[in-house]
Amino acid sequence: MALTKAKKVELVGELDTAIKGANSLVFVSFDRLSVADANSLRKDLRGESVGYKVAKKTLMKRALDAGKFVGVMPELPGEIALAYGTDAIAPARGVYNFQMTHKDNIKIVGGVFEGKYMNAEEMMGIATIPPLQVLRGMFVNVINSPIQGLVLALNAVAEKKSA
Repeated sequence: MALTKAKKVELVGELDTAIKGANSLVFVSFDRLSVADANSLRKDLRGESVGYKVAKKTLMKRALDAGKFVGVMPELPGEIALAYGTDAIAPARGVYNFQMTHKDNIKIVGGVFEGKYMNAEEMMGIATIPPLQVLRGMFVNVINSPIQGLVLALNAVAEKKSA
C-alpha cells in the first residue's frame, strides 16, 4: 500500500527526531523475521533504552542526509530498520546480542558512530565492546595483578626464611 505524502513527511520527521537525539545509529537488515521475534527484539532494545524503527530506505536516506554525517553511507540491502539510542554502544550491542540467536534473519549492515558512517565490520567491532561493568572489572584486575605478584613473592621469601 502506498504511503500518502503527509504520512511520508510524518515518518521523515520521526526519523529526523530519532537521528538528531541519538549518539549512535545501527542499520539492521532483517529477512523473514517473525512478528514474535520482532516484538522480542523491540522489547530487548527498549530495556536498554534503544529505539527501533522500520521505514522505507528512501525515507531513511532523506532523514540521514539532513544529519550531515561524515563518510560514505554503507549499502543497505533488503529490508532495513534503524536502531538508535543515546548510549553510544547500546544499539549495536543490543542488535548483536539478538543476532547471536537469529543469525539467518537479522544482521548489522552498518551504522553511524560519533558522526561518521561505519560499515558492518566496524559496527560489529563496536558491538563486541564489553559493558562498562566488565571493563571496570578488567581494569581492577590489571591493577591488582602486580600487587598480587608482589604478595606471592614476599610470601615465598618469608617461607624460605622460616624453613
